[in-house]
Amino acid sequence: MTDWANFFKRNINIAQFCKDFNLRTSKMKEGTPLPCRVSVNADRTYNLVIHHPPVTYFLKQAAGIKKGATRPGQEVAGKVTLKHIYEIARLKNEDPTFEGIPLKKVCERILGVAHSMGIQIVETVQFKEYQRFLNQRKTIIEEEEKELEAIKQAKLLRV
Repeated sequence: MTDWANFFKRNINIAQFCKDFNLRTSKMKEGTPLPCRVSVNADRTYNLVIHHPPVTYFLKQAAGIKKGATRPGQEVAGKVTLKHIYEIARLKNEDPTFEGIPLKKVCERILGVAHSMGIQIVETVQFKEYQRFLNQRKTIIEEEEKELEAIKQAKLLRV
């Protein structure tokens, strides 16, 4: 989220900032979350640092899922391979956040995030088998959403 009031307070040229941001993100897929850091200098110039998308975004994309498990450790939301983990780590290792951190440690952090999302790490993924898994998972998610909606409606009726 951008706090435009801070830009106005510092007399930043909003049109130029938007042009710069759009130019630097033109090759990104629309809707991709991009963490950014903006530092404003005394002379009203700015330094825009655009990071790679969050690890959770990459993991969900690699696993082909929309959200993680509601009960990590008890259910599997998706599956990725170690190669996926390595490729995500290579990208994230370019971010200033991970500057100076060995690739192995970045991989370990990503493995931890995957575990907390209920994403299982497998050696290989068989396409047809994984499609069946995703279809079963979709059915489970739909049932959970119906249950949550029923609970929500019951609470509304009590009020």
